[in-house]
Amino acid sequence: MHRITLISFLVLATTVSLAVSESGLCSWYNARRGAKTANGEGFDPNAMTAAHKTLPFNTKVRVTIGSRHAVVRINDRGPFVKGRILDVTPKVADILNLRQKGVAQCTVVRA
Repeated sequence: MHRITLISFLVLATTVSLAVSESGLCSWYNARRGAKTANGEGFDPNAMTAAHKTLPFNTKVRVTIGSRHAVVRINDRGPFVKGRILDVTPKVADILNLRQKGVAQCTVVRA
């Protein structure tokens, strides 16, 4: 009985970890430097970090917009605008050429 439960858990855990790939709208956000993020860190506009609604804190994901990409660490919750899947810092927005657009279609995959 325990063996079946353990095997089921391992299969489920593997499936969940591989299933984290999303496509949707990405935006960027700015907050007061040092303002607390959801995981308790101070906000740093120059950090390679992002906000996601459900991914565990410290998860690293690769964000792709067109031919540009960046690897970011999840340290905050959001975005809280319908249809958006990720908010990135100004530094990441610059790398992804997102600052002027404000919002763009992106793909997010675990790194």
